[in-house]
Amino acid sequence: MNQRPESADMQIKIAGTGRALPHKAVPSSAWDARLGLESGHLETATGVAMRHVCEGESQVDLAVTACTNALANAGLTASEVGLVIGAQAVPYQPIPATAPLVMQRLGFADGQAAGFDVNATCLSFVTALEQAAMAVDTGRVSAALVFSSEIASRALPWDSQPEIAALFGDGAGAAVITRADAGGVVATLMRTFPSGYDDCAIGAGGTRFDFHETPDEFAAHARFQMDGRRLFRLTSVHFRGFVDDLLARAGWGVDDVDLIVPHQASPFALGHMIRQTGFAADRVVNIAAEVGNQIAASIPFGLDVARRDGRMRGKVLLLGTSAGVSFGGLALEVA
Repeated sequence: MNQRPESADMQIKIAGTGRALPHKAVPSSAWDARLGLESGHLETATGVAMRHVCEGESQVDLAVTACTNALANAGLTASEVGLVIGAQAVPYQPIPATAPLVMQRLGFADGQAAGFDVNATCLSFVTALEQAAMAVDTGRVSAALVFSSEIASRALPWDSQPEIAALFGDGAGAAVITRADAGGVVATLMRTFPSGYDDCAIGAGGTRFDFHETPDEFAAHARFQMDGRRLFRLTSVHFRGFVDDLLARAGWGVDDVDLIVPHQASPFALGHMIRQTGFAADRVVNIAAEVGNQIAASIPFGLDVARRDGRMRGKVLLLGTSAGVSFGGLALEVA
């Protein structure tokens, strides 16, 4: 076992968490029937039995519900929060950021707090949480609110890659960060492997393709595409070493970790991660079969599940991968 650091790098605590799901739940069997596939095909191929899909709710609706639940769980009001960070892979619209609109809906007064978005695709929440923790730890704000809200059920390649499309579901998660007398962020680490840039993408929506000048190109790149085999190979080669280095920074061994809250890429990906890293399966939050891959919302959603189940204690690791390709993690001591 590695030697434990004497104190946390950032003395903060997750004071409250919240999550939100759309009302409509869609089983994989419904997609089998819709696509003319044998019943049970998609669940067998993906491991995902169910996901929730927005029908009437907006991405902002989900974010507001998750944030409201997190603030209530923390015993705080919006007036006590000095920083709001939106952390989703796909925003509500390109300009402006999503955070100010969520702040408006939550009743934030003009000039009361700062609000902005960060985007590290599936690792957006972990990246935003680190930014919020630094702001709280240094005393710039007394409380920060971080949220991730995703409508992952859109722009999916049902016609060409149904086994990829069937992985995703909609949802949101949020957390409130405050100062702590003990515990906090022990270590963070992120590494990017840009050779995998094209392996997981939605090409349209930015400046790469002009909808007005080249609408056909824009439309051709408006759906999500993923090369699962290339991503699997890259992860298989590098992820275990990344986890070992993160644990070394924290001064932890594999058996020291009490809880792992991973990105819910897929049930099969979680199983591979458990085998590759050596973490005990019963210490890993594994909800992908029930809600699917919620992109950036996966980690805060799982965090709220674990916290409300009474599992958030001791040494906690937030861990995941993202398009780009990046690996990221945050080691947290929960006092």
